[in-house]
Amino acid sequence: MSGPPTTDRVPPRSQGSEILGAGWSYAGVSDEIAGIVLKHRFGWKWWAAFVGASVGVFGLLVALVWLLVKGVGIWGVDMPVAWGFAIANFVWWVGIGHAGTFISAVLLLLRQRWRTSINRFAEAMTLFAASMAGIYPIIHLGRPWFFYWLVPYPNKMDLWPQWRSPLLWDFFAITSYILVSALFWYVGLIPDLATLRDRAGRAGQRARQVVYGLLALGWRGEARHWERYESAYLLMAGLATPLVVSVHTIVSFDFAVGNTPGYHSTIFPPYFVAGALFSGFAMVLTIAIPLRAAFGLQGFITGRHLANAAKVMIATSWLVGYGYAAEAFTAFYSADRYEQYMMVNRWTGPYAPVYWSMLACNIVLPQLLWLRRVRHNVLALFVLSLVVNCGMWMERFLIVVSSLHRDYLPSSWGMYYPTFWDWLTFFGTVALFVWLFLLFVRFLPLISIAEMRELVRDSAKGEA
Repeated sequence: MSGPPTTDRVPPRSQGSEILGAGWSYAGVSDEIAGIVLKHRFGWKWWAAFVGASVGVFGLLVALVWLLVKGVGIWGVDMPVAWGFAIANFVWWVGIGHAGTFISAVLLLLRQRWRTSINRFAEAMTLFAASMAGIYPIIHLGRPWFFYWLVPYPNKMDLWPQWRSPLLWDFFAITSYILVSALFWYVGLIPDLATLRDRAGRAGQRARQVVYGLLALGWRGEARHWERYESAYLLMAGLATPLVVSVHTIVSFDFAVGNTPGYHSTIFPPYFVAGALFSGFAMVLTIAIPLRAAFGLQGFITGRHLANAAKVMIATSWLVGYGYAAEAFTAFYSADRYEQYMMVNRWTGPYAPVYWSMLACNIVLPQLLWLRRVRHNVLALFVLSLVVNCGMWMERFLIVVSSLHRDYLPSSWGMYYPTFWDWLTFFGTVALFVWLFLLFVRFLPLISIAEMRELVRDSAKGEA
């Protein structure tokens, strides 16, 4: 499955399309994408990745069970750094999920057709990343088994959540994000599930036919079905679009509403949103490049898709850099000695190597993407995407830790050192993310069949 089929091709006008390889037909697109799920034999590489991810998931379960037994004291958090890996990783995971919502909802409303080949797995990335983020606020609670106290459910004692608590804001932000992302993802899957249902039936895969048939909700491809589907899909896109701004803005309020030097900054909301898109598109490239190589999808995920994602990364890198500069300028312009010391401490203090590494990863190295040959070099894009992901993680770590470890009183200063359990929990969530993604690739189409058919039609008309 490494190239277009030789029969039932579209007219020659499609040969010039940059977002779809030449020669694809309606049947060819369906055969290629559905064949990954129904016919492709997943070899030892997939199984090796799955087993490795399963080991990591087991490590996460061990870390969570030990946390419930012993409490958050197994982490490196202490006074004055009461927030550590849990909050930093929470912000990092939320940011990764933003690109999926942006690609699926915002680019759909803006009629950007290059989103078609990457929106499905980007939506899955969003859903899985938001789920990983949702783990951290719960386990960070002193008594995580009472996390449902965050829900404003009716009760006889009239005990309601503290609405001024950022923890409650996170609960509603993440819950809304997961629900809307899951609905948007599922609505887009319905026509493809019907395609898998019909093809599984012809292939004699009765169990799969039943499962896909139930999930397809009786889809028959009638005109009224398409009309309602398109209306629902656009409505979900309209609902999901504000989440691109609102969710990470709310996450930034966790810090901005406090009076701690390094947190109390009005630049945080737009700065966090730009950083979320930056890390999110980096993760899209991190996922898209191995996928197109593993399944021979170069005809669907073309160089234009990778180059466009790289251009978004350039823009968001400059926005993030502006946030860094505005934060430093505000600290010194305010004449607040504590804000000034916080910035100097980041530059020259014990966490200075992390700060300068962050600048190198997020600001300096991404400028290579201005070069066309770098934007069209698959290996270079993959390496830079990993670099940006690491740099954005260091940014989250610095925001949380470096603003806390030296506060107003030198007598209460302290260092934060992550423990084995901190690292095991973090890498466990990474493994769980990979584990879920491997299952998604195995049982669901990683590219939208229905939308790719529309792209074939537009290519035949010369519109793509």
